[in-house]
Amino acid sequence: MTPLRAGVVGVGHLGQHHARLYASLPGSQLIGVVDQSVERAQMVAARHGVRVFRTVDELLPQVDVLSVAVPTSGHYTVAHACLNAGKHVLVEKPIAVTLGEARELVQVAKQRGCCLQVGHSERFNPVMALMRPYIGQPVFIECHRLSSFSERGTDVDVVLDLMIHDLDLVLSLNPGPVEEVRAAGVAVLSSSIDIANARIQFQSGCVANLTSSRVSTNTMRRLRLFQRDNYLSIDFQTRQGMICRRNVRAGERPTVEVEQLQGGDEEPLKLQLESFLHAAGAGTRPVVSGEDGAAAVGLAHQVLQAIETFAVRHEIGDRRG
Repeated sequence: MTPLRAGVVGVGHLGQHHARLYASLPGSQLIGVVDQSVERAQMVAARHGVRVFRTVDELLPQVDVLSVAVPTSGHYTVAHACLNAGKHVLVEKPIAVTLGEARELVQVAKQRGCCLQVGHSERFNPVMALMRPYIGQPVFIECHRLSSFSERGTDVDVVLDLMIHDLDLVLSLNPGPVEEVRAAGVAVLSSSIDIANARIQFQSGCVANLTSSRVSTNTMRRLRLFQRDNYLSIDFQTRQGMICRRNVRAGERPTVEVEQLQGGDEEPLKLQLESFLHAAGAGTRPVVSGEDGAAAVGLAHQVLQAIETFAVRHEIGDRRG
């Protein structure tokens, strides 16, 4: 297959790695980059021997696929322009700030016959691929995603910045329609919510409890799943998985058998881009589709609405007190 001509819009923290991988993967040929910082664009372009384009419009005629890695607030505008030009797009998570924007990107991709993939990279973490065959129908899901504070990503709240990863993971397990969302959150170092907890009840009876913080002193990216016949623990940082199974033998007390698994050292972003290039070239549905990205944003806004409801309720309670 002829390598697809690739471009990257936004070559900061994540975008520079998109450029690096497009330049090295056999399925792509990096053509050029765009960034609001000309100096940064020139540095990345020089590293890979490609051209700096002043605007997205200048880059579009030269490429087949693009990664959009600008700040979240710019995802919709840039991705829309690329899709409208008939280009295949991988947009970093979240797909957009609002559900309306997300749905419009999905619609434009359909109308133009383009592949639209969303950069929920945890789906490509080797430990997730290793553990997924053991996941059936969880009755309780617990997610913790904690990190230290960084100015990067603070153009949106922690729900759209960090929790969105776990919302996508939970939805990828097909728990069914949402029945109720309860949540609380507070701003600490930024002007928006920096710590949030959400309890999501699904009509199937499954419950997901998610905690995200971007003002923690330590880091954690962990998913735990409780099923009727086992308990699974997935650590995305160490790429370690654990399966605890109940072992029942006649005439004996039940015991727990523990199996440890270790994911490989493959780079999730590389696996993600390879998957995107294959979907774009073959015209198949991407692993993390635009619809998947929109569903995660929709659930994120249900969490945000629940946080607002919680805050209003307790403000009224304080006034009465």
